[in-house]
Amino acid sequence: MSADDPIDRSAVPRRSAEPLPWQCRFAADLLARRSGWGHALLLTGPAGIGKRRLAEVLAGALLCESPRSDGSACGECAGCRYVAAGQHPDLRVLEPVDVDDEGVAKPVEAIVVDRVRSLTEWVQVTSHRGGSKVTLIVPAERMNAAAANALLKTLEEPPSGTFLILVSHQPGRLLPTVASRCQRIAAPRPTVAESVAWLAGQGVGDPERLLARAGRSPLAALALGGADDQAERASWLAALARPGALSAVTLGARIDALPREARKDGLAALIGWLAGWCDDLARVRFGGEPLQNGDMKAELGALAASVAPIALFRYHRALLHARALLGHPLQPRLVAEALLIDYRDLFGR
Repeated sequence: MSADDPIDRSAVPRRSAEPLPWQCRFAADLLARRSGWGHALLLTGPAGIGKRRLAEVLAGALLCESPRSDGSACGECAGCRYVAAGQHPDLRVLEPVDVDDEGVAKPVEAIVVDRVRSLTEWVQVTSHRGGSKVTLIVPAERMNAAAANALLKTLEEPPSGTFLILVSHQPGRLLPTVASRCQRIAAPRPTVAESVAWLAGQGVGDPERLLARAGRSPLAALALGGADDQAERASWLAALARPGALSAVTLGARIDALPREARKDGLAALIGWLAGWCDDLARVRFGGEPLQNGDMKAELGALAASVAPIALFRYHRALLHARALLGHPLQPRLVAEALLIDYRDLFGR
């Protein structure tokens, strides 16, 4: 891509973003303090609470050519229409996605250095619309080391009117030199009531249960509402409920049966189900109620007495470690098999 190509077609927002209900007041307060923003913002918080939506709201306000008195985007000017169409020449989005010549987007392991070098060239070009130039990096921790280092010069010496908005689920994975050059903002987390109301408004059935499964992250809960996901979860949990009959090789093959580009997502889903299952096992083991898998209460109760708490806690820690390594090169099937074998062994001691 040449430096004068106005659009990185890998990913751009496809709508005029409005803040989610729990973000409205926060976004308004943030926009009211716009004069105090640095050139680089770092939005942090757990996955699934709408950080990207908030970043798009801020980007839209920066690119609006007739902002409202409160600083928000008008939604009607040429700049807002370009943003809504995904065609604003002064907006770039970097994320771990590649788009082929036919426009098909495929997830990739990382945001690589060539993407950041292209961005560095782009920010030096004069704004096409005569206003701000904005870049979203989502999630920022998926930049590999070379890409993160290549971004430092732009973070240190950005051209006038250039804004970078980094979104991070795991800011601890960012290079300290990147994080220290950004103005850090913790994105608002919705209450359970706000999340349930929003999910119900999206047509999600049984929003309380899905929200619990998603660790109280409403956007993650919305993604869990599909019939295919529900069926896949039910199949995996049925296997976890019978560890004595569990075949790690057979179940690991389910990961390999997915399209290559979806295998890491399949492994991530499995780790999430295992972590939630073990959380609930610990709760039931000590007399509590399952939080994420209330529909499997009887099965959890039958297993809880036969698992050693210390071994369970160690296993849960291993799951968190495996989750942290998802961004690294690995063989999803082999990781799945190892985790399942260790899970089975919890009940064979």
